[in-house]
Amino acid sequence: MAAVLHGWRAARVTPLGELHTPPRMTAVLLRLTVQVVLVASLWRGLYAQTGTTAGLSRDQAVTYAVMAVLASRLRELDQYAGRDTVLQHMHFGTIVYWYLRPLPPQRYYALRALGEQLYGLAWALGGYAVCLAAGVVEPPESAAMAGVFVLSMLLGQWVLYYVMLTLDQLCFFTLRNNSAMLILIFAQNLLSGVYAPLWFFPDWFITLSGFLPFQATLSVPLSIYVGRIELSDAGAQLAIQAAWVVVLALFTRWVWRRAARRVISQGG
Repeated sequence: MAAVLHGWRAARVTPLGELHTPPRMTAVLLRLTVQVVLVASLWRGLYAQTGTTAGLSRDQAVTYAVMAVLASRLRELDQYAGRDTVLQHMHFGTIVYWYLRPLPPQRYYALRALGEQLYGLAWALGGYAVCLAAGVVEPPESAAMAGVFVLSMLLGQWVLYYVMLTLDQLCFFTLRNNSAMLILIFAQNLLSGVYAPLWFFPDWFITLSGFLPFQATLSVPLSIYVGRIELSDAGAQLAIQAAWVVVLALFTRWVWRRAARRVISQGG
């Protein structure tokens, strides 16, 4: 019972910071609305003079772009304002408290990430419902397609969790890495198809991204949703996503053991 209570408290750490700051929630709603409107307008404008580009119709492109904006809310909470990022904990020396709590640091991190994703899911589902009702995004072609998309999205978020964990674990080995973190996050968004579908990039870029886990986080689920990846090919993509989950889980577990030996208290 105590473990469940500790887990619940850890999971609600960052969401509570948002819920207790109404202006921040208003800002999130405004920014999400502006992003959806601008992205939908941009892609409709790009397709004004053409019917199909890179194998995508206008409706598919708009749906993909808007869904990418909504999916970004799943892990886009403002941890920095609450001084709850690993980078800040390392800088101020408060990371040591992760190793003094009843929960192991890796479990605390996982529970906190779960709470963030559930909170972000509420935003994403609300935005999806509004966009679907307004005709901004198209519904999936079939119930089977929707089911495969949900499974792929779940695996994609699992991969994303380990990718973000790997970036945070980097903080244990580099004391000043703000710029490196920004570069890596930009690369993750670019290679996962957040900014634009990967099919618009050169062939060498697509080939390179195929050897990295980033496109498994978002590009694959959204490609299934818009019909770019057929149901007959979805099984192979799901297997690749699951393989990345296993590989990254083993890697981050190994890094956690090494990181524990490097914990120091500095700064405040």
